[in-house]
Amino acid sequence: MKPISQYFNEDHDLFRQSVRQFIEKEVILHTEQWEAERKIPKEIFKRMGDLGFLGLLMPEQYGGSNADFWFTVVFLEELARCGMGGFATAVSVHQYMAVNHLAKIGSEDLKQKYLVAAITGQKIAALGISEPDTGSDVSAIRTTAIKDGDQYVVNGSKTFISNGTYGDFITLTVKTNPSAAQPQNGISLLVVDLNSAGVSRTKLNKMGWHSSDTAEIKFDEVRVPTTNLIGMENMGFYYLMESLQLERLVAGVMAVAGSAWAMDETVKYLHEREAFGRPIGKFQAIRHKMADVATEIEVAREFVYSTCWKHAQGEIVVKQCSMAKLFTAEMQKRVVDTCLQFFGGYGYMEDYPICRAYRDVRVGTIAGGTSEIMREIISKIVLDSVGYKAVYKADKVAV
Repeated sequence: MKPISQYFNEDHDLFRQSVRQFIEKEVILHTEQWEAERKIPKEIFKRMGDLGFLGLLMPEQYGGSNADFWFTVVFLEELARCGMGGFATAVSVHQYMAVNHLAKIGSEDLKQKYLVAAITGQKIAALGISEPDTGSDVSAIRTTAIKDGDQYVVNGSKTFISNGTYGDFITLTVKTNPSAAQPQNGISLLVVDLNSAGVSRTKLNKMGWHSSDTAEIKFDEVRVPTTNLIGMENMGFYYLMESLQLERLVAGVMAVAGSAWAMDETVKYLHEREAFGRPIGKFQAIRHKMADVATEIEVAREFVYSTCWKHAQGEIVVKQCSMAKLFTAEMQKRVVDTCLQFFGGYGYMEDYPICRAYRDVRVGTIAGGTSEIMREIISKIVLDSVGYKAVYKADKVAV
């Protein structure tokens, strides 16, 4: 008898089947090529757009599905189980980090020009926050956007930008009021076309996530229409702080699913590989380690699901999302390391997916907020009674 889930229904199950079929038939088969070329064909984004995968949370009037959050959970879980961290990252950044601001507070013109194209996969989006001199401290960014008539003039640089090399536009964090007494009160969000005059991009050579492109982007006197402002001027910091809830929850969902995928791959190997006349999965030392792995994954999954449920109800779950990001990223690192060990020398070979997973997961405790920053956020909430409130809701801004 099929178990009953308090989170997923039959529609979610059918959707999972369609995503899994897509991943198996149109993504996994190209893993070696995309990893070697360090590039994902734009056609695959268009294909996902055609299948309705890139606008799950977006309004129907712009081509989205306006689906409940559990469809997103299903999509992210299947995405992570492709075994290619770079691909999963590129897609999740596009849909859940770069475009969500447009969907919530972008003007109608911006939605028609950029959001529709992003949902259909015609345009690929990036999010630009980190800079060569600052990462976790968003208020310390130096990239400026100074008004000149009906344009902003943008100068500065961003780094570690997923989809930055081959993407079409970027949701850019800029200082529109560099002299603000409180630095966070002078930050805004702009949409910038990455083919604009004055934009230069350098592809970065990463340890993992090979299939995704990551860039350092420089802006030299780049002119951007003032109509490309997302939401209210000088409110960008607060928009980011709220949207980071979703980013970290997305990371948590994918870390759990990626850990489960690594465990499944390892279990198969433990049944196939023999030593001393029997499958190595019969040795107690290995069996007990795998029991620990399975337990950690199950506990993490239940906490992440609980946090997803609260997020879906509209709760401000900064603490829980930070906890989810912290715990699952650290867990995935441990899980993949343990799993690789059981492959022995083969785990060190590039021909084995577990080797790629080992490279890919290392950045999990860094990207999207380091483990140290997650601990600081949690400690502020727990020890200093710091609270958070909603900044935007749908198309309305609550100040």
